Amino acid sequence: MDLAPAPDRRGRGVLIVRNAASGTAVVRADPAGAFAERLPEAVVHELAEGEDLADVVSEAMKTDAAPDVLGIYGGDGSVSRMAHLARTYDRPLLAMPGGTFNHFVRALGVDSVDAAIDAYEAGSTVEVGVADATADDDQPLTVLNVVSVGAYPELIEERERRTSLGKWIGGVVATAAALRRAEPLTIVRDGRRARVWSVFVSVGRNDPERVATMQRQEAETGVLDIRIHHARGSKVRALASLAFGKRTAAVLRVVRLFPRDEDVERLVVRELELQVRPEPGHPSVFVHDGELEQRAPGGFRLRCAAHPAAVTVFAPQPSDS
Repeated sequence: MDLAPAPDRRGRGVLIVRNAASGTAVVRADPAGAFAERLPEAVVHELAEGEDLADVVSEAMKTDAAPDVLGIYGGDGSVSRMAHLARTYDRPLLAMPGGTFNHFVRALGVDSVDAAIDAYEAGSTVEVGVADATADDDQPLTVLNVVSVGAYPELIEERERRTSLGKWIGGVVATAAALRRAEPLTIVRDGRRARVWSVFVSVGRNDPERVATMQRQEAETGVLDIRIHHARGSKVRALASLAFGKRTAAVLRVVRLFPRDEDVERLVVRELELQVRPEPGHPSVFVHDGELEQRAPGGFRLRCAAHPAAVTVFAPQPSDS
């Protein structure tokens, strides 16, 4: 961890964007009191429905009082979007957990709004590695945790089509539908074709026992840890591979539902390029940090590249320092 000069303790020069739509599946204390008490001079902006985060930051950067620090209260998708803007405007990131899982900030030891503000007040930062994910000729997206194609994006796509049922009931229905409709997709890598259930591209080295590497394991990194689940097992194994909790994965291994080791190819590289070709009638999609990206039917090219020390993030000192 690095120690930067301590910023203004009252929050002058900090823009905090709050995404109230994040974390609707969990009960979480309202952070407004913490912001008002600990950072009373910070600008706090509540993201309205349909409002674009990039537009909010762009307008703030045009003012005479352009922010020195970009803060975000939200889930992994909101944090990854703000991290991209922090790179764009060369600003440090104040990331606060306000989503359901908060994989990124948890990996940095930020488990609460107060922990993030403590790090900010101390000027305690870490240089975080990220990945750029580029679909076809689009602009790169900043990725903090993982990019995935295959079974997981299709499951998310099924769930998003059932939002009227609520997150949990919609998730159960989507899982049943995904299990019924699941088919392998085709990827082409380095001129070699493969039929796979899924590909997970994690930012940094990850737990070797997992297939679905949803949460990053290290901050400073310059590599991608890739898991390719080849389509040599059943549909049930394809869905079971999406278990990212250690206990759940252990139970699935005991009952022999987890993918066999020989069916999962593991790579650690700096760059990856894939041609992704779903079966007819299946969506052309990928997911990064929980955000679903829709592509034109028929498939797409996906390129991922690791970038070390890409974002400065306020985070606490490690416990063993």
